Amino acid sequence: MIQGTKSINRRRINDRIMFGLLVLSTVVVMTPLLIIIGYVVINGFNALSIDFFTQELGSPARAMQGRPTGLMHTMLGTIVVDFMALIIAVPIGIGAGIMLSEYPDHKLNPVLRIMNDTLNGMPAILKGMLAFVLVVKPMGTFSGLAGGVALAFVMIPIVARTTESALMAIPWAIREAGLAIGLPRWRVVLSTVMPAAKTGLVTGVLIAFARAAGEAAPLVFTSFGNNYMPRNWTGMIWGPVDTLPQRLYSLAISPYKEWHTMGWAAGIVLLTFVIILFVAARLLTRKKNS
Repeated sequence: MIQGTKSINRRRINDRIMFGLLVLSTVVVMTPLLIIIGYVVINGFNALSIDFFTQELGSPARAMQGRPTGLMHTMLGTIVVDFMALIIAVPIGIGAGIMLSEYPDHKLNPVLRIMNDTLNGMPAILKGMLAFVLVVKPMGTFSGLAGGVALAFVMIPIVARTTESALMAIPWAIREAGLAIGLPRWRVVLSTVMPAAKTGLVTGVLIAFARAAGEAAPLVFTSFGNNYMPRNWTGMIWGPVDTLPQRLYSLAISPYKEWHTMGWAAGIVLLTFVIILFVAARLLTRKKNS
């Protein structure tokens, strides 16, 4: 009886020690993130105002003269470029994931997998250079379209990999049920397998989107940046356009203190945007696992 009590107490002590180590590890991991968020918010909060969301940046003289400046054009440009990348990357990435998952014996799959892994491991700045060669050079100008293509290169391998994983998690019996009633293979994939894996697919797209949204290096070679609001929406597609990651970099290296503060504020907006996307992805993942 005494030995049993000692054994139970020892297990309780070990359990509490391990739980304490888990809590400590969590704190160690979260501390750098909280420090970064706090530092960005402290330095940029004062620049958040109505003008910040409703005015364009303009020239340095504009800020020195006390005229209102902001990053409205930058936030709109970010939305345009990111969603163009999404429109390009999602069909290609999901198609590649379907090919790898549903047709594993196809002769193109080894080449497709190598290309996907290579693109996934390629530095983002090289993807920007690739978009420069494919889009900027033929067009003869920097453009939002080129920025969308560059970010699509960032998103495609992530979407393809997550799509493959999500589809492979679906039991093969679901496919056999569709094939048994005479449906063609493509119809089974589109009507049966993909709806069953939709949570995983959406999660993968959100993760890829959040990953691409913070990239600045590819945009230096493609969308380039612009201190002014284009006259119309087509100007954001076919001409140079500003984006938050690229603008944050240019503000950080500028010699003007006012622009440094705006850079911190741009960091708050970008950080909030990315956090919202990752939280949405985590909520979808939790729903999938529940």
